Amino acid sequence: MKLADVHSISVVGAGIMGHGIGQVFAMAGYDVCLTDVNADILQQALVRIRKNLDIFRDNGFITGKQSDAAMARVRTEVDLGKAVRNADVVVEAIKEDIELKRTMFNKLDALCPPRTVLASNSSSLLISDFASGTKRQDRVVLVHWYNPPHIVPAVEIIRGVKTSDETATLMYDLLKKAKKLPIRINKEMPGYMLNRIQLAVMREVWHLWQEGIASVEDIDLAVKGSLGFRYASIGPLLTSDLGGQDTFAAVAKYLFPQLSDAHVPPEPYLKMVEAGNLGMKTGKGFYEHTKEEWDAIIEKRDREFLQRLKQLYWES
Repeated sequence: MKLADVHSISVVGAGIMGHGIGQVFAMAGYDVCLTDVNADILQQALVRIRKNLDIFRDNGFITGKQSDAAMARVRTEVDLGKAVRNADVVVEAIKEDIELKRTMFNKLDALCPPRTVLASNSSSLLISDFASGTKRQDRVVLVHWYNPPHIVPAVEIIRGVKTSDETATLMYDLLKKAKKLPIRINKEMPGYMLNRIQLAVMREVWHLWQEGIASVEDIDLAVKGSLGFRYASIGPLLTSDLGGQDTFAAVAKYLFPQLSDAHVPPEPYLKMVEAGNLGMKTGKGFYEHTKEEWDAIIEKRDREFLQRLKQLYWES
């Protein structure tokens, strides 16, 4: 299948990631069908998309007419079979559970037309592990989006062992048309690339927090005001070129033996999770806020992200 053959895209799972993914493709001109287990979830997804489009309009990314046109391209369907029966591409965005994904891919394989490409928005699992029962392994691929998916530009494309060149190219071209920044991952491996980098950072951050080196607020402030500030414009490898590889090598030789090499998250962190302190989901994590305060944080985050997106990546 070529890019010109794609007209209809279905997104399975309309939650935190799925509704944003659907919005991206609707903004790119595609007919989008969102499907989930009940109508309430789908209605909430439509509300979120409408709000997101309003923010895009208010920040000058799209016109009011374009916003309305994108919204009109999105429909919802509770029945999975009806949602995917005419889809050219299906993006699965359900819970990060290998058995659930395996079951879903087997269902999609049976329900979708033979031409349909099946993509998964997994965060760490390998598509070769949960799509191995399908009869279209050349047309399965991972597309790892970052939250919020309608704003963060980078999307990883990870091929399975049997993913065809045509499928990988199609996803690359589709994401480019949708104004995303597709990242081609050459080898299938757990966590892909970006989550491996992110969790390497988190391991050291959790360690510093556990050891009382700095407060939660100061750790976040330090990363935002240094690494985050710098990496928005230049990545880590270019950063080391500009700073001098001899300097980075010397620091690495000194610090590597002292960095955390933990194979599991620290005990205080796991106790926090076990206590049900999951962050925004429950109101409290490292930070504690009311629902209204969390909503305000998300709105502020999205507006700041959009400013950065417009400056660095968005082309009219």
